[in-house]
Amino acid sequence: MKILGIETSCDETAAAVVEDSNRILSNIVASQIDIHARYGGIVPEVASRQHLLTIIPVINKAMIEAKATWQDVAGIAVTFGPGLAGSLLVGVNVAKAIALAKQLPLAGINHLEAHIYANWLASLLPSSSNGEGRVRFPCLCLIVSGGHSDLVLMKNHGQFEILGRTRDDAAGEAFDKAARILGLGYPGGPAIEEAAKSGTPCLSLPRAWLSGSHDFSFSGLKTALWHYAQRGEILTTAASIADAAASFQCAVVDVLVTKTIEAARELGVRQILLSGGVAANKLLTERFLNSSPVPVFVPPPHLCTDNAAMVAVCGYYHFRAGTISGHDLDVVSNLGLG
Repeated sequence: MKILGIETSCDETAAAVVEDSNRILSNIVASQIDIHARYGGIVPEVASRQHLLTIIPVINKAMIEAKATWQDVAGIAVTFGPGLAGSLLVGVNVAKAIALAKQLPLAGINHLEAHIYANWLASLLPSSSNGEGRVRFPCLCLIVSGGHSDLVLMKNHGQFEILGRTRDDAAGEAFDKAARILGLGYPGGPAIEEAAKSGTPCLSLPRAWLSGSHDFSFSGLKTALWHYAQRGEILTTAASIADAAASFQCAVVDVLVTKTIEAARELGVRQILLSGGVAANKLLTERFLNSSPVPVFVPPPHLCTDNAAMVAVCGYYHFRAGTISGHDLDVVSNLGLG
């Protein structure tokens, strides 16, 4: 079964063809990072207009690279939320038009669920040498991105229970703001990680443990870094900025790893699945792989960030379960999971 996936929830225009549950035939992503970098963040109107320019060429390229015809495609999966409304509308309307014209079934996909399903694709990294490289339920999913820091119990395909989420800034959003404070540019996650390589986590920055809750909070951490900068305690030398970046990264990773592993022990899950753009952070991955009592799966970096292969594989399981969307599918910018 070949599924065409379409993803336009934020600032990446993506299309992919995936066969069955794990074989990527093509995965094309047109990034807008260079366009938005000049503004220090994503401009929604600019993002949606860029999607309009690139969506058809990206889909055509995905079909050509997969060596697939429309007769080969069994269905179309498209992200319909959460995300930027204008961006989502481009992908959803194109997907509906193709589905109607080619008489193909359509599946509206939750962007957060799609991130989790990136773990079903190839190149899984088990935390132990005897890991079988496949997901077993129940598992604990940590979704960490620019807009989300969610801890989710996945009991089976399509069965999710939200255990905790961010109360303020998401982890990726905190990285972006910290990078802006330190003058490291956009996007913040990769910039902080790169700067931290030559630094030492020597700053005393707070960790919001929120005892008795599975929720996260990174606003106070960001504010503490800002106060350091305002007091002039972070000098404009490369070493000082690198130390600040390393300290901030360490604080975020400490909280994410500690709270997730505590939840895994409490719930007795069989595996931990990492997903979302922040899951591409090497320190985060290493800490999980070295300290988790259960196997940890994390997609390779190019499947952690927004892409359409994860949408397509999620669509495969929707189609297999008979979950089909109508041609009245509309976007839901604040769509939740569970």
